[in-house]
Amino acid sequence: MTATVQEPDVSVRAPEVGGTRGPDRPAARKTPSREMLAGLVSAVAIVAAAGGIVAAASFAPQPGGGRGIPATLASVPAGASVGVCPGPARLLEGTEAGTDPQFSPESATAKSAVTGAVLSAPGGVLPASQLSALNGTPAVEIAKGGGQSAQAGPQDLKAGVLNGHSVSGATVLGAAAMGGQKPSAAGVLKYSATDGDLQGSAAANCTPPANDLWLAGASTTVGRTSVLVLSNASSTPATVSLELFGSKGQIQAPGSRGLLVAPGTTRSIVLAGLAPGEPQLSVHVRSAGGPVAAAIQQSVLRGLTPGGVDFIVPGAAPAARQVMTGLDIQDAGGISSIIGKSGFGDAGPALNITVPGPSDAVVEVKLFGRDGQKALPGGGVVTAKAGSVTEVSLAGVPAGQYTVSTSSDVSFVASARVTRGVNGNKASDVAWAASGVRLGSQHVVPVPQGGDRTLVFGVLENRATISYAPVTADGRIRPAATADVAGGTTTSIKLPATVEESAVVAYVVSASGDAAYGALLLQQEGREDISTLALMPAASGQEKVAVALGY
Repeated sequence: MTATVQEPDVSVRAPEVGGTRGPDRPAARKTPSREMLAGLVSAVAIVAAAGGIVAAASFAPQPGGGRGIPATLASVPAGASVGVCPGPARLLEGTEAGTDPQFSPESATAKSAVTGAVLSAPGGVLPASQLSALNGTPAVEIAKGGGQSAQAGPQDLKAGVLNGHSVSGATVLGAAAMGGQKPSAAGVLKYSATDGDLQGSAAANCTPPANDLWLAGASTTVGRTSVLVLSNASSTPATVSLELFGSKGQIQAPGSRGLLVAPGTTRSIVLAGLAPGEPQLSVHVRSAGGPVAAAIQQSVLRGLTPGGVDFIVPGAAPAARQVMTGLDIQDAGGISSIIGKSGFGDAGPALNITVPGPSDAVVEVKLFGRDGQKALPGGGVVTAKAGSVTEVSLAGVPAGQYTVSTSSDVSFVASARVTRGVNGNKASDVAWAASGVRLGSQHVVPVPQGGDRTLVFGVLENRATISYAPVTADGRIRPAATADVAGGTTTSIKLPATVEESAVVAYVVSASGDAAYGALLLQQEGREDISTLALMPAASGQEKVAVALGY
C-alpha cells in the first residue's frame, strides 16, 4: 500500500482584468477575438515544435542499409509577434510559508500603463495588432491590418503606436505576420508610485511566452518579497516545474513541480514558501504543454522604509558569455556608507552569477564605462560554484553608466542589480538588469512617458555604429541619428520627450560592426526611481530548416 502526501500549495490564481479606460480615453475599437489571440500564441508554439520535430528526427536510429536523400531547406511559416506584459505591482499579504497570498490594493498614487509600437511592412501597411487582456478580452486596437503593400522602400515604414494605455492586469500585445515575415513589435509595462510600501518605479518588457525561461535576482530574506507570476496566453494548459538555485546550491522544494496554469490565466507563487531565507535566488521555469511568460515581482522593505520594487524578467539562457548594460552606479562613497548598515547589504550594485551545471565556473568580469574599462574592487576573476548562485559586489566603482561583460568556459546565467538612494531614512529603489542579446537590425524599443529616458549602448571590442530613429505618437518614424561607439566603452544618449511637438513613444534601433548591446534606462528627476530594460531581440524573417529524408 502506498500513501499519497499532498504537497503544500503556495500559489494563487489571480483574476485577469483587461486594460482599463480612463475618462479621457476614447472607447476601445473592436479588436480580434480571443480565438485570434489564441491563434497568435499557438503559432509561436507550432514553429518551435516544428524545429523540435526536425531535430528529433536527426537523432532517430536509421535502418541498416538505408540510403539517405540530401537534405533540403524547407520554409517554416513566419509566426506572429506575441508579448505578454505582467500586471501592476501589488502589495502582498499573508506571505508566510504554506499560506495562500492575498493582494492588497495599490497605493493612491500607483499608475500602470503599457507603451508599445508595431512597425509596418515596406509601403506603410500595418499588421493587425492589438492590446488584449490575458484571457483574450479586447483592450485597444493598435492597427486594423489588411490592404496591399505598395511598391516602396524601407524609408516608407510607419508605425502603429500605443501611447501609455492604463492597465489593471496582465495584458498581451499581439501582431499578425505579414507577407511571410514576422512583424516588428514590442511593448513595455511601467509601474510607478510615490507613496506606500511599493513606492518607486518598475518596468518590464512584454516578453514572448516560452517553455524554458531563466530569472535571476530574487531574494527571500526578511523584508524581501519575491512573487513569481506565470501567465498562460495560449489555449493549451501549461504544467510548470521550477528549479531553484540558492547561494548554497540547488534547492529541492516540495510544491515546485506540476504547477498547472490554465489558459488565459496567471498563477502567482510566493518564492519564500519554496525557498525561505535565500539572499540570492535564481529560478529556472520549464513548461510542458502551453508556453508561459514569467516575471518576478521583487520588493524590499527595510524596517518601515521602502527599499524599492522591480520586475525581474527572463534573461539570456545559460551561455559562456553574458552581457548586461544600462547599469547606473552611484557615488562610491555614498554606497560604501549605506551598505555598511544593518539590513542594507543589498543596497549597492552587484553582479549575480548562477551556474546550473555540475562544474564550477571561473568567470572573467569586465566593466566598461564612458572612457573605457574600469578596474573592479575585487579583481576581474571570480570562481562561481556549480549548482549555486554567486554574488559579486560592484561597490567601489566610480559613479557612471556601465556595461558589464562576463565570460567563462562553463555555461552560466547572469544579471546585475542597480540601486538608487544612499540615505537609510528615505525611500530608495532597486532594478535588475537582465542579460541581453547582441544588437542587429530593427529593434523596436518602446519608451514610456514621464521622467528621464536614456538609451545606453555598450561595445565590447573594436567599434560599432548604432542608429536610433524616434517613433512619435502620430505614427511617423523620424530620421535616424547615429552613434559611433568605440570598443570597450559605454555610450549614453538622453532621449527627448517630443520631436516636432509630437510625443516620442518608441525608437527603432539598428547596429552594425562589432558586437553591441543596449538597454533603456528609466529615472525620475528629484526622486530615487530607477528601472533598466535590456533591448528585446529584433524580429526574424521567414526561416528555413534542413529536412533530411531516408529509407
